[in-house]
Amino acid sequence: MSKEIVTHTELASPQYATPFVEDPALERRILRKVDIRLIPPLFIMYILNCLPGKDLDRNNIGNAKEAGMDVALNLSSSDYSLAVSIFFIGYLLLEVPSNMILSRTRPSLYLPGIMLVWGCLATAYTGVNTKGGLYALRFCLGLIEAGYFPGVLLFMSSWYKKDELARRFSIFYCASLVSGAVGGLIAGLIVDHMQNRGDLPAWKWLFLIEGVITIGCAFIAVLILPDFPATTKWLTDEEREYAIRRLQHNNTASRAGDITHLQSLSYALKDWRTWLFMIAQSLCTCAGTITYFIPTLLASLGYAGQDVQYMTIPIYMVALVIVLICCFSSDLQNERPKHIMVMASISTVSLIIVAAINNSKARYAFLTFGAAGICALANLSSVYGSYIWPSSSAPQFIPGFSVSTALMFGCVITALLLMIFTKKYPYELTKDGGYEERVQLSEVGSVGEV
Repeated sequence: MSKEIVTHTELASPQYATPFVEDPALERRILRKVDIRLIPPLFIMYILNCLPGKDLDRNNIGNAKEAGMDVALNLSSSDYSLAVSIFFIGYLLLEVPSNMILSRTRPSLYLPGIMLVWGCLATAYTGVNTKGGLYALRFCLGLIEAGYFPGVLLFMSSWYKKDELARRFSIFYCASLVSGAVGGLIAGLIVDHMQNRGDLPAWKWLFLIEGVITIGCAFIAVLILPDFPATTKWLTDEEREYAIRRLQHNNTASRAGDITHLQSLSYALKDWRTWLFMIAQSLCTCAGTITYFIPTLLASLGYAGQDVQYMTIPIYMVALVIVLICCFSSDLQNERPKHIMVMASISTVSLIIVAAINNSKARYAFLTFGAAGICALANLSSVYGSYIWPSSSAPQFIPGFSVSTALMFGCVITALLLMIFTKKYPYELTKDGGYEERVQLSEVGSVGEV
């Protein structure tokens, strides 16, 4: 007897089994409701996700290092790099399995549940007194947080059409940049006022405060987040059916019941597009490890104490503006590769200048644009990427800037290749892209007309 597989599949009611007709007014009304209910809570949740976990490596673990964590735990440069990278080992292990679980559960419970656990783990930093404890906690954080970012991508794709996703996802992703600025501000204030309060050093207060806030917001998120269009009560029957049918018409509705997870994995591994996109993303993500070391880079420019924390804020604010401009432009023009090449080129040139000059103010300015270009663009690369910024290479950090420059130039090349090959070999003309199914429907329609 085979085991029954329960998956989430969105299907319209039989009474609506007629050709789909677009209704712009109804669609705008639905999108307004969905935007208000989805984007703000997901945005706030991701800000908090970036504070205690993966992107806290970029923000708070970097801020915590400059606030005294490296001294308290006796961390060498390689120890710190290991603490950063071990997170991504756990993250890689559960990214895909987590989305498999999400497709069979309720997002309104699953995503806040993940948030609750990572908030609890963030507060556990207060009990870390050894390097081994730090490594173990960060590995566990990677396991837990693995489900949030890819889970949100899956969740949003069940509500929005392909041409609606980029702008909304750019707003969601900007939460990580806001987190960078907020994290720097909070870290600066904590370093100023909370050092050794209640027998806790400032860097532990940093994790404790943000962990408690995360736990509180997790309970609120349960009450706000919806699940899927078919089960959402704040849509009328008409809106609910239209929301499902427009995604089916756009070919983004869930079809989990058609193939197994192993079959879908097999299709992905056999598609050359998967590997080329993976290479491009890995190059960009590895270059992105510069953001884990921004406080350290700022310290090498002569900033100290709370000034290091505060000077991270402009970098993330510039990145936020550039990311929004780039993503909205690419969405409106329905074009991706050229935008990627422009952003990668800006980073390449900026990082070369940072590595080549000695003026601190000029280096800070070009570091801002270099980091912004990287942010506007595979987590395996984060495991080894954290080792290209050894403290022994301060203050110029030539190895880190050289590798990051080469990676961003590689990103330009891969984006160019993607632009050329995806135009020459469109996914829509493949079997997996539904070409044979469309041909069969066309033949049936032709027979019917005869």
